[in-house]
Amino acid sequence: MIRVAAVGDIHMGPDSQGLLRPAFETLSEVADLLLLAGDLTRHGTPQEARVVAEEVRDLPVPVVAVLGNHDHHEQPDKVAAILRDADVTVLEGEGTVVECAGTRVGIAGAKGFGGGFVGRSAGEFGEPLMKEFVRTTRRSADSLRTALEELGGRDCAVRIALTHFSPVADTLAGEPPEIYPFLGSYLLAEAIDTAGADLAVHGHAHLGTEHGMTAGGVRVRNVAQPVIRRAFNVYRLNAA
Repeated sequence: MIRVAAVGDIHMGPDSQGLLRPAFETLSEVADLLLLAGDLTRHGTPQEARVVAEEVRDLPVPVVAVLGNHDHHEQPDKVAAILRDADVTVLEGEGTVVECAGTRVGIAGAKGFGGGFVGRSAGEFGEPLMKEFVRTTRRSADSLRTALEELGGRDCAVRIALTHFSPVADTLAGEPPEIYPFLGSYLLAEAIDTAGADLAVHGHAHLGTEHGMTAGGVRVRNVAQPVIRRAFNVYRLNAA
């Protein structure tokens, strides 16, 4: 049994230094790894990223993250570099394998983007800006699918899809329906179902719902901190 701790949307700044560290230091007792589902900072500044880095530095479990839209606001490359200096694996259209209790766990990560869901989604038609909007989501979904497929050939007992934007509408319940297209895209779910995964984790939807599922039956969990209301949630995956 693999224990996966996950949280997103912690939105840290200088005034929140040390807020999550006490809970994170207990991770070895309850989890085998920690996933960070984006929006780790408020405005994507190096100063804020350094606060996050100190919260997760030298933790007793591996830490894997994707960035969110807030992390991209100012200097995403520097945010990612600061986190990597703290031994956080930051993914964007890539996969990584971590050893957990002698078991290989594959994580494919991509920020994702918006666009909406089946029946109410944007299409690659019309103005160049609209086409580029949808193509941005498609490129992200394609990179997530490719990363999951590659992990399938790396002898992983379980595979996890880690995004910031949501792959399903289920976990957006509670958000105003008008903003669903800006909270996620069905293209991410298609990528997950096509490549296969045991769990999908995302954030971004602060007013959403924790539990959802793709059309192909992959469990989806919204771990935005305003939803789970704690430092992290733990999910158990059968690695047998």
